[in-house]
This record gives sequence, structure tokens and C-alpha cells, in this order.
Amino acid sequence: MKILVCLSNVPDTTTKAKFNNDNTAFDTAGVQWIINPWDELALTRAIQLKQNAANSIENITVITVGGKEAEPTIRKALAIGADDAVRIDTEAKDAYFVAAQIAEYVKNNPYDIIFAGIESSDYNGSAVGGMLAEFLDIPSVSAVSSVDFENGEVKITRDIDGGKELVTTKLPLVAIVQKGIAKEPMIAAMRGIMMARKKPLNVVQPIDVDALTEFVEFELPQPKPPCKMVEPENVKELIDMLQNEAKVL
Repeated sequence: MKILVCLSNVPDTTTKAKFNNDNTAFDTAGVQWIINPWDELALTRAIQLKQNAANSIENITVITVGGKEAEPTIRKALAIGADDAVRIDTEAKDAYFVAAQIAEYVKNNPYDIIFAGIESSDYNGSAVGGMLAEFLDIPSVSAVSSVDFENGEVKITRDIDGGKELVTTKLPLVAIVQKGIAKEPMIAAMRGIMMARKKPLNVVQPIDVDALTEFVEFELPQPKPPCKMVEPENVKELIDMLQNEAKVL
């Protein structure tokens, strides 16, 4: 059994966003790049499943769509425990474009289960996993918070309004995972970091496919106005401000 984990190379969540080219492009200068948190949890769960000998998992591959600048992030995934990696050598333009690129690779290199994070922490599109399943014409399950194997079937727990839902399905499958798939991400040990340097990272050329969206302009949120303090006993002033300034009453 082989597992593929889709990775997105995203800015650290503490990054202060800046734009250039008349606010049409994200300024990457000085940005610290990390594995998308949901993808990192997916990788952690994949490694946990492999560590259970009863699951007969032979290999865990991570895949990303991006330029050479994404390779340090890929190496982090290899250090954590992935066996090998694939980088599709092109800019990740939009969800449709990314899903099409990954799907083309998977058609020629099939996997039993594909993990995709529910969204990326930069654009929060929540679309790649579902699109990937459609391109491959295989089942997908969203909002996955637990994955296990039993009697040749995949047992999946997914969060729904008011509770949880248990789903069983056969392979191949795209599992779109969210928080809860693993308690916390694995941290690479020194041995893993050293081994990651020798693990294969396969760079493949992209297919010719058009993106369906484009970014016309980015705009930062307006700065928050200063906080106004009201003395606890001055209820009349508070109500006046809520009615005439905040206009919430």
C-alpha cells in the first residue's frame, strides 16, 4: 500500500503580508516558509499508519506544486518521515491548476490513499482535495478527523454538525483531512534531518493546463481604530457610543 500526501508551501502564520507590483503580487522577501499546518498533520497520520506493521504500508510520498524555493519545505517533510518526494516544477496558480498537475502525476504513478489538507493557511480555498478526486474519478471524503484500516477497508471518522460520522470505503481514496487527524505534528529528529538529505526528490515537468482564476489586486485590511475605554458606571455614555458610533443598537 502506498500513501501520497499533498503539501502546500505556505508563509509562516506570523508573517506580515506585503505586496509589490502595484499590489498585484505577494512580496516574498524575508518570508519564512513552512509546511501547511493541515498537510503537516496529514503527514503525521500517514507516518503513524505506516508505523503500525499490520497496515502493510510500503511507502509515503509527499508532493507539491512549486518552484525550487519550495525544496527546503519538502526536505522538512522528508526529515519528519516521508520516504520520497515529488516537486512539480511550476508556480501554483490556483486550486484547479494545482489539482490538475497532481492528478496527472498520480494517473501515471497510482497511490492507494491520498491525503490532502482541508485548506491552506494562505488562501484558504478548500478546493484542491475535491478537485483532485474528480480528476482521478475516485471517491473523496471531506472533514476527515480519523483514518484507520480494518479488513481491507478504510474506516474514516468525519466531523458533522452535532456529532461524528463513521464512513467505510475501499481504495483508492482521497481523504481531505482537518484538525483532529493527529494530535500534534511530528518533529524531525536529528537522524531524520540527516537522512532527508539522501532521500529522493523527483522534479517533474508540469502539464499544459490553464488556471481558471487570476488575482487582480491584493488589499490589506484597514487598520483597527483605537480602543475607547468607558468607565463601568458610565452606562449612558456606553449606550450612546453603541447607538451613534458603532451603530449596533
